[in-house]
Amino acid sequence: MTRIHVAAAVIRSAEGLVLIAKRPLDKHQGGLWEFPGGKVEEGEAVEVALARELREELGIEVTTARPLIQVRHDYPDKHVLLDVWEVLAFSGEPHGAEGQPLAWVASEQLPTYRFPAANRPIVAAARLPDRYLITPDGASPRQILNGLTQALDVGIRLVQLRASSLSQADYRALAADTLALCAGRARLMLKGPLDWADDFPAAGWHLTSGQLRQHAELDRPLPAKRWLAASCHDAEELAMATALGVDFVTLSPVLPTPTHPEASPLGWSRVTELLRGFNQPAFLLGGMTPAHLPAARQAGAQGVAAIRALWPAEPA
Repeated sequence: MTRIHVAAAVIRSAEGLVLIAKRPLDKHQGGLWEFPGGKVEEGEAVEVALARELREELGIEVTTARPLIQVRHDYPDKHVLLDVWEVLAFSGEPHGAEGQPLAWVASEQLPTYRFPAANRPIVAAARLPDRYLITPDGASPRQILNGLTQALDVGIRLVQLRASSLSQADYRALAADTLALCAGRARLMLKGPLDWADDFPAAGWHLTSGQLRQHAELDRPLPAKRWLAASCHDAEELAMATALGVDFVTLSPVLPTPTHPEASPLGWSRVTELLRGFNQPAFLLGGMTPAHLPAARQAGAQGVAAIRALWPAEPA
């Protein structure tokens, strides 16, 4: 069955709201909400198709857009490739030029709307930022809290509390303090035994690659409303993450890194190849800085994850 190439858009307003549209009842997946867009014609560049479709469907002209995620999905009657771009600026006032209902929605409210199954990774990508801060190991709880305060002040919105040098009791106490600090400002991902997850219902969980392999044949360990991530290093682990139903992954190491000098870096070509067949948001880790964001997006990633490059230089 031929795979239909579709250009779709996560369109953001100046206030950060996301525009969604309801599919006509007489179309495939009719009555469900979707991200606006349409079919890419043969020989047509994706950016051109996206601009054309949004002009026809919504009456807007795209002025700033960038790649967000590609999703391949097989319905029983249709195979699709959703080539999703994030539209950050446009001219004109969006309206349902084809009579379709529209809604501006806060990104956190997207999971409350019914989308086609292929759109699930797009909903996750639309809710995630492009930077994932991992706290440095070896820092004291006070240093971590002070550093995080500064990181949140400069716009960090996704944090992994990594503090393997702490005792379990100290980590749990720090997790509670970090949750309070991040409340309403950033999503917090914790690490550790999954037995702890019920004690921190407001946090997501980031699985180590070892935990991912342990749970690969089991059901997803957290409910859909909680974020679940995993550390991946190769195609096998990416496949395990897909089977487990994680919301996003880190893929590492991309470049040489002092954190794991013994690890052989994947390099940009291999990263691009691995993500071409992966349908979930991925943050690239290992030697990454904010300056690598354009290359990360071009490779098919959500953004970059980092310790040193995203941590305040001189915590108070």
